[in-house]
Order: sequence, then C-alpha cells, then structure tokens
Amino acid sequence: MTPTILQEDGYRYFFFSREEPRMHVHVVCAEGEAKFWLEPQIDLAKNYRLSRRQLKHIEQVIEANYATFVNAWKTHFRNRSDRDH
Repeated sequence: MTPTILQEDGYRYFFFSREEPRMHVHVVCAEGEAKFWLEPQIDLAKNYRLSRRQLKHIEQVIEANYATFVNAWKTHFRNRSDRDH
C-alpha cells in the first residue's frame, strides 16, 4: 500500500506502508523521484534524476505541508499497529 498524501505541480508525495520506521516521504514525477527524511529535520535522502531546482521546489512544498505529512504518517502507522496487535 502506498498512501498518497499530496499531489501538487505534477509531483506525487507518498510513503510505503512497509518500510523503515524513520519518518520520511517519497516524491515522484515524470522526470524522476526522491526521498526526503522528515526527522530529525527535512533532508534529502535519495535522488533519482531530479534537478537541484526540482529538489528545492519539493523541499519548499514539504516545508509548507510538514504538519500534513507528519499527521498522515502518524495516523497511518498508528492504525497499522492497532490492526497488527
């Protein structure tokens, strides 16, 4: 399962349900994809074919929607752990 948190300017922001526990978000568009850590601060983890300009734009979107990403992560993984127990 890959919940989409946001779609904006041709970018899809999402996370995978079964991945590492450190809070992060994946971003994909026609030109490539990236992964950004949300903790302990917003930081680029991986980049595949995106330009510096695109990465800067993505980072600004993440900053502007930070609470949305964190709340979606916490809600999704809290609900998963409730079902798993």
